[in-house]
Amino acid sequence: MHVRVDPHSLTPPSLQLVAAVLDAIAAGELQVGDKLPSVRGLAASALVNPNTVTKAYRDLEHLGATEGKNGSGVFVTAAGPDVARALRLAETLATFRAAVAQALRAGHEGASLREALAAGTREAVAMRKDNAGERSKA
Repeated sequence: MHVRVDPHSLTPPSLQLVAAVLDAIAAGELQVGDKLPSVRGLAASALVNPNTVTKAYRDLEHLGATEGKNGSGVFVTAAGPDVARALRLAETLATFRAAVAQALRAGHEGASLREALAAGTREAVAMRKDNAGERSKA
């Protein structure tokens, strides 16, 4: 799992880490029982303070997506994939609705937005298939 934190984002780094882990769980990159990177390891790779990772891991545990085991690390729970998918679906749908509202306020027509959605969906599905093919070759 590779995580990047955008230091220029308005979203706090710990929330960016939570989102990245939830995305990895929802996408199946992290599965039930998988161990997350150590606090120090993730902090080093994401270029953040270890306290930031600790906060993110605490938030993930509070959500029920992960569970810390003393001395062993942090692991994806049995409920983790369902929790991650539900949270990410709700968040992305809310973001999508806000973007549509903003586009309509800016003067875009509904028909052009529907076409943009269809085209974007086709591209994303094609990219997803390409990425799945690349993963199966590895």
